[in-house]
This record gives sequence, structure tokens and C-alpha cells, in this order.
Amino acid sequence: MTVHGTGPVGRPRLAGRTALVLGGGHGPCGPDQSGGTVGIGFATATTFARHGAATVVVDRDPEAAARTVEEIRRCGGTGHAVVADATDPDQVEEAVAATLRLTGRLDVVHNNVGATRLGGPEELTLEQWRATLAVNLDSVFLSAQKTIPHLLRHGGAIVNVSSTASIRWTGYPYPAYAAAKAAVNQLTRSLAVQYADRGIRVNAILAGLIDTPLVYRQLSGGRAAADVRAERAALSPTGAMGSPYDIAHAALFLASDEAAYITGTLLPVDGGLHVRAA
Repeated sequence: MTVHGTGPVGRPRLAGRTALVLGGGHGPCGPDQSGGTVGIGFATATTFARHGAATVVVDRDPEAAARTVEEIRRCGGTGHAVVADATDPDQVEEAVAATLRLTGRLDVVHNNVGATRLGGPEELTLEQWRATLAVNLDSVFLSAQKTIPHLLRHGGAIVNVSSTASIRWTGYPYPAYAAAKAAVNQLTRSLAVQYADRGIRVNAILAGLIDTPLVYRQLSGGRAAADVRAERAALSPTGAMGSPYDIAHAALFLASDEAAYITGTLLPVDGGLHVRAA
């Protein structure tokens, strides 16, 4: 396998480790999406695998999980697909157990499960509000609950995917999503301090305007992909959306020994969106 960007000693950053990527499946691009668009989970899982990790891809869609693993193996990496709903405690526990059966260890946990839902208090029902919190926040809590006992054996890293929407208005009316991601931030910080002296690092990435399939499924409002892309590019200080691999590379750093003294950090990967007033 060709490895791009090895660690400081010239070896893959995650060699010999197991990475569990929740929400790592790769769904098919629809006719209204750009042909090359992939999700953050796919980008991160394949990046971890390129850097030597045995990567366990968890997704509730078995075909999506299989697509990611197929790409990992095509490139010479080690990948396993596990089907689970990240909001179901029993299924998350089984996914962790499967990871240990398949690889014998657990070192890195990447929480990428999430979904947006447009609408404010006047539009959302209480059930929709709670469902948004469940997918974005409960999934992170359950992942921590089921993986931390195993990470405590020899240390490890948890990387959560949050959003710039957790700290700033980003142009979209989705307060349920923003509130859930803000809670992910504080959960990240709380866990980081609680387990700092026990060998577990916990950090979060605040993803900005990233070009992923989710954008065209959940935020387009039925508009053409080209129009959505142009609108989001205009919202970014850089004049362009970020790539899923921008998030994946940040996750790789936070998961690696290069970030050994970094915990409790909320790392914006958003082209400067978080420092712009409007």
C-alpha cells in the first residue's frame, strides 16, 4: 500500500492499531450529486487504513459499509464491515465486541454519525427535535460508554466530528443540529479531562462547509447541486467548500502520536468560518 504523509519517523501514523469508525459507510451518489463526492466517514476510514490501521467500518447500511471496506482492501489495507445503528446501545456494544473479535484490540474511535434537520421551534415537532439530538449526541455518548472500558487497557484516542454550527451561525436554520453539536463539544471536553490521566485523549473537529453527500440530501431543498455548491462556496471565507479529506487528515493527526499531548481540543476545520462575524 502506498502511504502518503507518514509520521515523523517515516512510518504510517497508525501502524499496528485498530480504528473503529462509526458512520464510515459510503453511499451511492444520486443523480443530483457531484460524481466524486464522498462522506467524511469514508474519507476518514480510508485515510486511517492507508496509515496502517486495521479499520472497522460501522454503518447501519450494510452496502455502504461494504463499499468503504472494498475500497480499503482495494488499496491494500485491512478493513472490516460491521452493521449497527449508532443510537442503539445493544448494537453499539455488539459493534465494539465484533471489533475486538476481528482485530484483538481497540486504539482509535472516530464518531462521525450525524444528520442535519432544517427548521426552528415553529417548524420542528418535539419528536423531530429529540431524534436530531439522538443521532448527533446519543451516538457519541453510547460510543464512549461502550469503548472507553477497552481503551483504558492501553490508552487510545477518541475523535468526534462536531460542526462550526455548534459555535456560530453558518447560514442554515437548524438549531436542533447546532444544539446537539454544541453538546458534543462539551461532552468531548468533559471526557477529555476525566480520562486525561488514564491514557485516553478526546478531541473534536468542528467541520465547516464541507462538500459531502449530506449537503445534497439534507440541505438542498430540492435545488440543483450546482446552485447549492455555489451558495456554500460563497459562504466560505476561502470562496470554496472544504473536502471530506480535510476533515480526515485532521482526524488522522488527532488520532496519532503526533497529537500525544493534545486533548480536550475543539479544532475548527472550516476555512476560517469560525472567526468571521457574519
